[in-house]
Amino acid sequence: MPTVAVDKEDLWERLGRKYSTEEFDKLCFDFGIELDEDTTEEVEAAKKKGLPAERPQLKIEIPANRYDLLCIEGIARALRIFLGKDQPPQYKLVYPPGGESNLLTVTVAPETKQIRPYFACAILRNLHFTPRSYASFIDLQDKLHQNLCRRRQFVAIGTHDLDTIEAPFRYEARNPKDIKFIPLGKDKAYTAEELMTVYESEKHLARYLHIIRDSPVYPIIYDQKDRVLSMPPIINSEHSKITLNTKNVFIDVTATDETKLAIVVNIISTMFSEYCAEPFTIEPCKVVYSSGETRITPDISSRPTTAHTSYINSCTGLTLSSSQIATLLRRMSLPTEPSLDNPTEDILVSIPPTRPDILHECDIMEDAAIAYGFNNLPERFPKTSTVGQPLAISKLSDVVRIEWALAGWVEVLPLILCSHEENFEWLNHHDDSLAVKIANPKTLEFQVVRTTLLPGLLKTVRENRSHPLPIRIFETSDVVFKDKSRERQARNERHAAAVWCNKSAGFEVVHGLLDRIMAMLEVPRIGSAEYKAKTGYYIKECSDPAFFPGRAATIYYRAPQEKSSTLDSIKKDVLHMPGDLAIGTLGILHPTVLEKFEIGYPCSALEFNLEPFQKEMQADWTE
Repeated sequence: MPTVAVDKEDLWERLGRKYSTEEFDKLCFDFGIELDEDTTEEVEAAKKKGLPAERPQLKIEIPANRYDLLCIEGIARALRIFLGKDQPPQYKLVYPPGGESNLLTVTVAPETKQIRPYFACAILRNLHFTPRSYASFIDLQDKLHQNLCRRRQFVAIGTHDLDTIEAPFRYEARNPKDIKFIPLGKDKAYTAEELMTVYESEKHLARYLHIIRDSPVYPIIYDQKDRVLSMPPIINSEHSKITLNTKNVFIDVTATDETKLAIVVNIISTMFSEYCAEPFTIEPCKVVYSSGETRITPDISSRPTTAHTSYINSCTGLTLSSSQIATLLRRMSLPTEPSLDNPTEDILVSIPPTRPDILHECDIMEDAAIAYGFNNLPERFPKTSTVGQPLAISKLSDVVRIEWALAGWVEVLPLILCSHEENFEWLNHHDDSLAVKIANPKTLEFQVVRTTLLPGLLKTVRENRSHPLPIRIFETSDVVFKDKSRERQARNERHAAAVWCNKSAGFEVVHGLLDRIMAMLEVPRIGSAEYKAKTGYYIKECSDPAFFPGRAATIYYRAPQEKSSTLDSIKKDVLHMPGDLAIGTLGILHPTVLEKFEIGYPCSALEFNLEPFQKEMQADWTE
């Protein structure tokens, strides 16, 4: 969870009273946040020693989805409402004289679709910054960048002194050689291409360079006189920087994710709209896309939804009326009003723009429980009793683990991520485009999610070369494949694999290990004379570049057949049937594979998919 450091005296002033550490800790707990540290003692100790010290701070842990609590303004506002000292503020858009036709306009060029296609903005008029509120404004941007914005990967925020620039603005994407401006904190102009080199030595910005570095175009924002405002997500310009004397702030937000874009522009504008001459007012802007679509941003309208008294009471074990629940929700900054159609059951809730964490009625129920007090909820014995049991695939995996361990093999647990070379080239396989690749991997060792268990096992053998031979290791775990038919675009498969390393290859050893586990799973072996068998497994020679030629076999599994008519029509000299599943391979690993993994002894390996056995095993266990 993110930790927010707030000025202690400033917070007491905003809350209207001072709290002891114990009192404030209890208040935080009641509200659903946590006081992590009070630096008062450290500050006083430093002062006694004559050392420079900042004002005492309170470090508060905030839930990861409560973006409205990432600054002192949001924390103080929420706590005052929770304590009943304030009502939830009514945020409103204030149009300039002349109405919508006079709104500040930003035109989005079609080239931005190549890099950061979404844009939003807002204006805060007649602000009054103090050193602490200015620092809080900058800190909120940083907190949002590190959390919701995923280090500016999804969203980037820019803030500008509106009085130093002239509308209308243009959001474009240009060749980095064609972009030149004086960046924030510098005294000379650089091209965007040069900035990529300049900022490599500045750690606070170097971490963001990869986001746009390899793109043929970089995003850039210009004003009417072609002065640069910002090059998101890297740096703003020196010309439009905000200071303590800034009165009118223009906020630009660029993004690759439209949902996060809306959340960020709403949070940054609503949190600091309290410093406007007319508190909680925001001036909207007009964003015109290349398609002709026009949007007014930010959209701070409330989202109406309905909560049900019976649902909240059933979840919390309470017997509250709709009016009592409405009072609790208002303490959590959720304006409510009774339903005219069914006032005893339905509660109309207006979700403000500062609460994007409210996605479902269960979130409203949770807020009601927090306001009531978790410690005050009644303790009752559940009306229903359930008995948990493992998933069929997990139980099947445990059978494999136990049997192979009893056979003298050692289970290992390698990482599920590996390099692209280890997953493909080192096994003499070509990339089949089914591997899930990691975007912007931090190291070469973590580029893809493995599609086979063999790289992890072979790396384990490599790191244990000094171990006495033979080395007998196995793993039962998941591999991952792309699957566009699934909602998440990927699927997990539970595999079992083993590697034998000795002075001799040991093909018969891994073959025996396969026979052992099939015998324990009660899957019979199908011989050449048993081609009509309804179920079972068999192996058939195959050509796999990861294995030595002529020393590799595919493992086939024949699921139980309900009817045998298809079996009767099979020729006597044919063992393989169309319905038989190729579930894995076994064989002696190719010398080039062993060389790439730096293994000096011959090895045999076995890997197969456990998923096809799940249905039959589950039926047996249920019986």
